[in-house]
Amino acid sequence: MPLHVVNGATLKCTSGSLTSILVITPVHREQIEYQPAANITDNADMVNIFPFGVCAALEGPCVPSTPAPWTPGAPTVTLDNQLALDSISTLACTNGGVISIVSPGETTDTIP
Repeated sequence: MPLHVVNGATLKCTSGSLTSILVITPVHREQIEYQPAANITDNADMVNIFPFGVCAALEGPCVPSTPAPWTPGAPTVTLDNQLALDSISTLACTNGGVISIVSPGETTDTIP
């Protein structure tokens, strides 16, 4: 079963050379294992998602460009009127990559 995603989750872009960390500001006021929980709208470049090293698609810095939310999100759990972000969701980058969650940042709270 998928896990909830929280602040500090490890992310990987298919076009990037390095992993990155998801940053969730405490705006949602929900915590899991003492970390702010994420929803599908936590996709802001340079706020929630930071560079992934060198981009294979652009042959330069792998700076995310993610205008659309994460998909699909947890179908049965909402957080601030949006679907909660689960560990199987992905995020399309307009620079040509797909961002996925390598480690959700928590280990015990599964989503049914």
